[in-house]
Amino acid sequence: MNILSYDFMQRAFAAGIITALLASVMGVFIVLRRMSLVGDSLSHAALAGVAGGMLFGIYPFYGALIFSGVAAVLIEFIRSAFKKYSEVALAVVMSGGMGLAVVLISLGKSFNADLMSYLFGSLVAVSYQDIMIISILGFFIIVSVVLLYRELFSITFDEEFAVVSGIPVKRINFYFTLLTALVVAISVRIVGALLISALMVIPAAVGLQLAKSFKSTFVIAISVALFSVITGLYISFVFDLAPGGTIVLIASAILMIVICLKGVFNRWMQKNF
Repeated sequence: MNILSYDFMQRAFAAGIITALLASVMGVFIVLRRMSLVGDSLSHAALAGVAGGMLFGIYPFYGALIFSGVAAVLIEFIRSAFKKYSEVALAVVMSGGMGLAVVLISLGKSFNADLMSYLFGSLVAVSYQDIMIISILGFFIIVSVVLLYRELFSITFDEEFAVVSGIPVKRINFYFTLLTALVVAISVRIVGALLISALMVIPAAVGLQLAKSFKSTFVIAISVALFSVITGLYISFVFDLAPGGTIVLIASAILMIVICLKGVFNRWMQKNF
């Protein structure tokens, strides 16, 4: 059975591959900057945007984009007020986003069933309109990361040195958070709002375990994300499972295997050498 003969699977794989690429690239920067919770914070805001869109008759995908963007602005605003405790911003936005999502969901009781596809991802929910939006925004995000690579690299490893070097750190941090918000909103269709953070963090974690250079971390993270998404979509189609959960479980299994094998190898090296 050729699953690519189905139009909805073609759309799912197209959206999934773009999502995997974007999430893994942004995830490397996020993990190295110790901002792993930013995905969770923005995903809760995206969920509120989906619920708000359904409640007010707006296309939910647009609601996720708008709310994620607003959440990104709030994160940077709160971070500027708590310079020594920047993680406070993530906790506040995460809690606020979830609270707003719960209220909006309770107001729109009739769309709870439709909301499930945004919570855990869906194979059949991706439309041609979604593919167009995901492709355009994905291209914009990748171009932005390529153009700002040197600045992001410098800020990631030594923010104080970046400031001294004349890099506009505040503006780039703000722009980076906005890009992350776009990735989260884009990923809601395939992975689901509750699981997108895992797809950003886990492949990057595998890359950090195996890579010996910054660029090779990207290669490994992207490879793990693509394998997880493609395999997860196939398995979820065959066994009628939620694609988001399947993708995240595969990525998690890869990370656990890597950690275990690396631990065994390190002990063997210590014992024999």
